[in-house]
Amino acid sequence: MDSPWKDVQALYDVAGHVAKYIFTGPTAAAEAVLYRYPDYKTRTVICCSTQSGCPIGCRFCGSGDYFVRSLSGPEIVAQVEHCLQEIDCSAEEVNLLQIMFMSMGEPMLNPGGTAAAIRELAARYPRAALLVSTSAPRVDYESFLVLSCDVPTVGLQFSVHESTDAARNALIPFRAKLSLAEIAALGTTWAARTGRPPFFNYYAHEANSSPADADRLGQLFAPAIWRATVSVVCERSEGLSSTNEHQRGLARDFASLLVERGYDVRTFDPAGQDTIGGGCGQLHYVQAWFAAHPELARPSIGAGLRILHTPLP
Repeated sequence: MDSPWKDVQALYDVAGHVAKYIFTGPTAAAEAVLYRYPDYKTRTVICCSTQSGCPIGCRFCGSGDYFVRSLSGPEIVAQVEHCLQEIDCSAEEVNLLQIMFMSMGEPMLNPGGTAAAIRELAARYPRAALLVSTSAPRVDYESFLVLSCDVPTVGLQFSVHESTDAARNALIPFRAKLSLAEIAALGTTWAARTGRPPFFNYYAHEANSSPADADRLGQLFAPAIWRATVSVVCERSEGLSSTNEHQRGLARDFASLLVERGYDVRTFDPAGQDTIGGGCGQLHYVQAWFAAHPELARPSIGAGLRILHTPLP
């Protein structure tokens, strides 16, 4: 089957654990990232884009300033297929294959394309875990709940990132989104209907990594239902150094606070952040495509805003 993308550029981390692929066509650009842990047969992870750019405007994300359009199901599936063509074994030989809809774009604002891609990938790779990461825009989630019941390999993660709505509104300026309490209720409903635990993802920084922040999360997201991911998020600009051990230390320390409160926690520090922008939000290369196509790339709600972290008393 012919790919809907006209060109694919590959970038490789010097350590060889991660590769980035930039897909371009006449009206859109997207990125996917391919990881091996420690080899492809043991664990292969693919992070793919559901939109070109993103309208949400998260301030730590390199694609947060511009939005082009939603991607079709075939455009999403083609990213995954290209990545799987690059590994040194067949998809059937991979012990743990994880396909994550979390590279660029908001999956819940592209319900048709995301659902079509999930159903197609589930049919092609029935053992693959299909993780959808969302900032929780205010949309009707019933169709996704049905999809999650139909496809038992679908996982759900919410980009929470702050322990209060005020701080989260500053970090994620998109207004039409669920509150933290509404996210907690939706995730609990999803768990009850699917029998699987939802995740919340948290970006630990100086102003939100105190024991009080951990307590607030514990009151919102019951550890008996929820699992936690604490992410290391480095610089969003290509010209700034992404190597930041302090960020990693904050993530590790906050993960320990959540473990103390009963959470099953993982720390997400993806390979390649410091070299090819391997992590979610490190989309330096499509930023150049946006700049070169101003007739297609519209400023998002976050364009021009800075992150202002204010510690709570």
